[in-house]
Amino acid sequence: MQTPSSSPSLPPVVSALIAPLPKAPMEALLTRLTRRLIARRPDLLRRLGEVVRVPVAIVPDDMPHAFLLSLDPDHSRVRICGKDRIGEAQAVVRAPLLVLLGLLDGTYDGDAMFFSRDLRIEGRTEHVLALRNTLEEADLTPGEFLGLTGEGARFVNRVGDGLLEKVRWFAARSSGQRGGQPS
Repeated sequence: MQTPSSSPSLPPVVSALIAPLPKAPMEALLTRLTRRLIARRPDLLRRLGEVVRVPVAIVPDDMPHAFLLSLDPDHSRVRICGKDRIGEAQAVVRAPLLVLLGLLDGTYDGDAMFFSRDLRIEGRTEHVLALRNTLEEADLTPGEFLGLTGEGARFVNRVGDGLLEKVRWFAARSSGQRGGQPS
């Protein structure tokens, strides 16, 4: 089980580089990808049940912004906002970005991260659990999120996995942790 001190975080310089970037293009891209995913996989909304009507905030500890996720069947949206502007969210998930990504790709166990306090949940916990269970069952890959299939999806998945492994290695090294060489 991971301990809080072993949880990978991005170096502060990454947050400083991201902070001034314009949010609107990333919001538009994430919203479009989310809507396309929901159009291709309506089963995701059926599994979520009532959660589709509840705004959820995803707050990476080591990033300058938060993400407000609304999965309404007709008007899904991802908004990027300041961490102090998540008031409309009825559920909040907080963790370092690499932990959040690791929960999506199966690198980290959600229960272990919760009990080690690397992952914190506020508000309507049942909605966060429904979202987690839906994402686990869906077994989404980066390629599928981007709407790719076949060799294109396999390529994106390989590149994404390799890049994430290297970022985790770099984060561990920059925080003084020992780790193997990235592949």
